[in-house]
Amino acid sequence: SAGVGSVLVSGLLVQQFKHLRTDYLLSFAAGALLCTSFLHLLPEGMESGLDPHQLFATLFIALIAFFLLSKAELYHHGHEHSHDAEHSHAHAHDHSHASSGGRLSILLGDVVHCVGDGMLIAAATISSPALGAMTTLAIFAHEVPHHMGDLVVLRGNAQTFKPAIFKLIMAGASTIGGGVLGFVFLQQLGGLMPYMLVVAAGSFIYVALADLIPQLQKHFSLRDTAQQLVGLGLGAGLVLLATLGLGHSA
Repeated sequence: SAGVGSVLVSGLLVQQFKHLRTDYLLSFAAGALLCTSFLHLLPEGMESGLDPHQLFATLFIALIAFFLLSKAELYHHGHEHSHDAEHSHAHAHDHSHASSGGRLSILLGDVVHCVGDGMLIAAATISSPALGAMTTLAIFAHEVPHHMGDLVVLRGNAQTFKPAIFKLIMAGASTIGGGVLGFVFLQQLGGLMPYMLVVAAGSFIYVALADLIPQLQKHFSLRDTAQQLVGLGLGAGLVLLATLGLGHSA
């Protein structure tokens, strides 16, 4: 659902709502990611009884690591696309004429990303099925606008819609492989679970604060801000409602 489902939903939105502004989706995704991180993943990790200093140190290191990975990705893609276009998949129309090498880079990046998502979902699910559902929902919300940008790039001038979405579905399916790997390794290394939950939270926080929210700041009108706040609230609210539906207090 997080990998393939998000691709199918993004394809539907691209086809049916060609003029939909992606910042509304980005604000929704940011709300879901932040709510899942601060109200579910981090508290669940802290309830393990481990030293909070160790867990917060893990969070700090994770944020630095994601920053460096993002820098490496920007440096790699900078040889093929402009910095502004590559900085945000959601604004991928700026580089819709990407080369075949650029499209391959996007697909390979998606595969690695989806494998990591699968492992994070596995870590959360082993800790609690409800927490796994929350993590899946947050990843789904983030991946929809992400894949919308990817679709624009992959289509370009040389591909029709169906081949582009098929390639993204294949990349999204690697989430399943990541989930299997996560279950195999994490069930044998249960003591690492709190650290994995904190790393997952760090991943979500970094994506929301370093990638999604800066894109929302490009629109300054009061109307845009109000709509973005609604999107943030809806994303967080959906996570909270799902939590209540699963029998967990918000």
